[in-house]
Amino acid sequence: MKKILTVILALYTVLYFTACTKDFEKINTDPISIISAAPEKLLAPALVNMLRTNMVRNRNFNNELMQVTVTRSEDENAVFRYDFRPNIADYTWNGWYSELTNFRDIYEIASTEEYQNDSYKGIALICEVWGFSLLTDTYGDVPFIEANKGKQGIVEPAFDSQKDIYEGLFDKLEEANTLLSNSTANVVESSDPIYKGDVASWQKFGNSLYLRLLMRVSGKVDLSTDVLAKIKEIIEDNPTKYPTFTSNDESAVLKWTGDIVTTDPFTSPYVTLLRELDFTIPSLCNFFILKLSGWNDPRIDMATPYGSGTRNRLGIAPGSGGFIGIDSGYEPGAAEDKQAYFYAFGTSEFSLHKNPLTGILMTYAEVEFIKAEAAAKGWISSSAAEHYHSGIANAIHYWVPTFTADISDTEFTDYVTNAGIEWNDALPLDAPTGDSKMERIHVQKYFCLFMTDFQQWFEHRRTGHPILPKGPGLRNGGNLPVRLNYPIYVQSANSLNYRKAVENMGGDNINTLVWWQKP
Repeated sequence: MKKILTVILALYTVLYFTACTKDFEKINTDPISIISAAPEKLLAPALVNMLRTNMVRNRNFNNELMQVTVTRSEDENAVFRYDFRPNIADYTWNGWYSELTNFRDIYEIASTEEYQNDSYKGIALICEVWGFSLLTDTYGDVPFIEANKGKQGIVEPAFDSQKDIYEGLFDKLEEANTLLSNSTANVVESSDPIYKGDVASWQKFGNSLYLRLLMRVSGKVDLSTDVLAKIKEIIEDNPTKYPTFTSNDESAVLKWTGDIVTTDPFTSPYVTLLRELDFTIPSLCNFFILKLSGWNDPRIDMATPYGSGTRNRLGIAPGSGGFIGIDSGYEPGAAEDKQAYFYAFGTSEFSLHKNPLTGILMTYAEVEFIKAEAAAKGWISSSAAEHYHSGIANAIHYWVPTFTADISDTEFTDYVTNAGIEWNDALPLDAPTGDSKMERIHVQKYFCLFMTDFQQWFEHRRTGHPILPKGPGLRNGGNLPVRLNYPIYVQSANSLNYRKAVENMGGDNINTLVWWQKP
């Protein structure tokens, strides 16, 4: 009996495992699954997710640090006091690297024989540069060459020096410019929420971004790229080869199309992540609001009525004292009453919460301010005054389309004259305090960079402008943080390369200068 049972059990076992392995791969393959995605399936989600990361941290980190807003707080770890928890660094690191994987996949898939498409390759390179520039300008040395190569088995990537990263970014932008200038491959309109498949506009964005990054490292001489010569080449010597933005219509902006009632894939992250009431919590800072008020700036347009109160193009609602804010950097226990704030209710025209224009990668006005600085420093021969005034006009026109972009129009000349912000050649080029050409350019550029990820912070770190007041409650010795620390988990997950990076950087804290900030 035992022998019979043993034979039966053996036969059952053989039959069982044969049944489990027969046609195993066929049976366990989902007939409708997508094993690999086409480039047009990856681009839009990656852009939206990158902007979600940028907009969240622009609101609760950049704006607090750069005195756009002040969230009334008696707690420790208030960003506006230069005091924040180290884990604030995790969000941008994770958000940016995850989407850089998608941009790299777009490039590699568009390079295959099946999908060969130089247009998507060029766009992917520009998006990679955008993402990696945010990473390195935020943290310093970061994984670059070995980044996003988990599929190749690289799970502990080496950190590259910021100098080498910038060299690599310039190479990618050169490649992108060549690819897009020669490409006849189509980009699916629905896959591109920024330019609707217009390859020429992507090329202009790539070269405008090139100018941003060249200006960022213009104080360094230890690069293989002659930075000042390349700036001149793009702007003056060979603009046909390196086209850049020429109007607000060409700005790189993902214009949100959904709202709180009718959502779609391109609904502003502010609408999907924040309730209207939560969005209104921070007060505006005096540094930001009093300038707009004093200039009688169209972006604050106090004469525009909406409902029972007064609203304007930036969605600013008055406080009890009117269009004023509160001072940043106050001591705990010395908080003033909340004043003007960013409005969230009503239509998108008067609500920053719903405004379709908040998905900014880079604007034409920023390019004009880059040119103004280059001209003021004598790197190009065109007029600093014209570029400066054009930057102001187009920065306003971006948010208030009815305001002229023509700097010869009386509407504009009256505005800058009455505001007292016209160009003045008699001013010194630069000064650590008081008025100067650099201060005028960067005060206006500060407003131009409103809602543009961390660019206000990056530019202040590079130039020291605009000159920000220092409140009595500042921590960190009153010193503006110059980078974010590496995420805590990186110290254990990639410990060897982390230690090498910290040694090369000279430390891992918010006061460690990145390469382009060092003398």
